[in-house]
Amino acid sequence: MSPVARPTAAFFDLDKTIIARSSTFAFSKEFQASGLISRGAVLRSAYAQFVYLVGGADHDQMEKMRQFMSQLVSGWDVQTVRDIVADTLHNIVEPLVYDEAVDLIEEHHAAGRDVIIVSTSGAEMVEPIGEMLGADHVVATRMEVADGRYTGKIRFYAYAENKAKAISDLARKRGYDLAGCYAYSDSITDVHMLEIVGHPFAVNPDKDLRKIARERGWPILVFERPVALGSRVRLPPTKPTLAALAIAGMAGVGAAVWINTRRGRRSRIGF
Repeated sequence: MSPVARPTAAFFDLDKTIIARSSTFAFSKEFQASGLISRGAVLRSAYAQFVYLVGGADHDQMEKMRQFMSQLVSGWDVQTVRDIVADTLHNIVEPLVYDEAVDLIEEHHAAGRDVIIVSTSGAEMVEPIGEMLGADHVVATRMEVADGRYTGKIRFYAYAENKAKAISDLARKRGYDLAGCYAYSDSITDVHMLEIVGHPFAVNPDKDLRKIARERGWPILVFERPVALGSRVRLPPTKPTLAALAIAGMAGVGAAVWINTRRGRRSRIGF
């Protein structure tokens, strides 16, 4: 009697793998319209987005971003943030999903694999995106909450080795055969996540990940067809609210101000 095959999964990074640019920087114009940030801050955020697209992720800068963001969100009302995401996310992410990524997600589901999104962005943002895309689970950064507000401390930072550990823990819990699993990412910081599965793929890789992919014989994929999310999946109805402004604490304001503090220095950002 042949042994029963263990289940497998496909693990996807979010930014520049499923989404065509940084989900963190996508909100800047919304915040300017509300008066929360200046035009200059929007321009600096746009510059950060440009650097992110043409560069890669740097560990030291990611750590500084983590520290800054954890301080910035301290005191934010959790339900307000959730309301913001529910009401406005599809307006901001709508034109950014890669058609090729959605195809892959559908193919993995058709093959009987679970689809897991693994992102450094906050769970409040990643979970609704995962739901829209039909993901079976998400792994994302989680902030500590007390009395309905963020304390500024991070319970789990979904970055680098932490992503790989979360995947390993999930595999043990769900019985995944990691040798039969797939993983997709654009960033060198996700090399740990890629190397623990049997089928790693570099997607639109930064130069460091491209070098490693070539050395190890990992396939390199090029995703270049961003499409409206609504053309591929069913989106919830739009309900614009003033609450949409508060997500600044989790996204564009942090990026814009952080870039401002580093003006004049060449940097590479991934989030």
